[in-house]
Amino acid sequence: MLEIVKTADGSNTIYNADVGENYHSKHGALQESRHVFVNSGLCYFLDAKQATHGSPVSILEVGFGTGLNFLLSADLCTEKGIALDYVGIEAYPLSLAMISQTGYDQYVSEELWHKFISNYQELFTSPIELNPYCKLQIARCKLSDFHSEKQYDIIYFDAFASARQPEMWDEAAIGHTLQFLKSGGIFVTYAITGNLKRALKALGCKVEKAPGAPGKREMLRAVKLV
Repeated sequence: MLEIVKTADGSNTIYNADVGENYHSKHGALQESRHVFVNSGLCYFLDAKQATHGSPVSILEVGFGTGLNFLLSADLCTEKGIALDYVGIEAYPLSLAMISQTGYDQYVSEELWHKFISNYQELFTSPIELNPYCKLQIARCKLSDFHSEKQYDIIYFDAFASARQPEMWDEAAIGHTLQFLKSGGIFVTYAITGNLKRALKALGCKVEKAPGAPGKREMLRAVKLV
């Protein structure tokens, strides 16, 4: 049901036969994660806020999956001395054995990878400081069942495509997600559809198109105005 496959940039992803889709773009898992989430989400936010050493940032990811978006974000924040508080939502977690086969250790520091892998099972029960700059917790639940009093600076929306999981992309799901985003916070995703743009605008966001990762002409970024 799950199979490690190589993408066009040489990095691996996982193919989920039940869903009929890869966890990342076949045009490049690493390229997509860096472009869509790290550069167009995290770096965009940090630049806008003129974040300096020691500045905090919080990220909520919908669709934690392989953990690649987290690993790249945590590695960047550790390098820059940015305090990262990261929560991932994942209804169907991958096994430790499958995560370990991704080869993502080659893209981040050895210490971060070791801490992530050695604490992976415990991350589903409580937040863990993986290093002085990075705290992670994974919520094992469906998006609709996720609740938190906390609001986040950035939301990485990385669910499977709407053709495979339409319930993740309707206005109810997007509205539920946005309640966890601070005013002025950034919502970023690889997808861009008319329905998604209309939903975000109706929910009080300023929506903009941004250049997409390889294989996609455009992606979407939104700023919550209310």
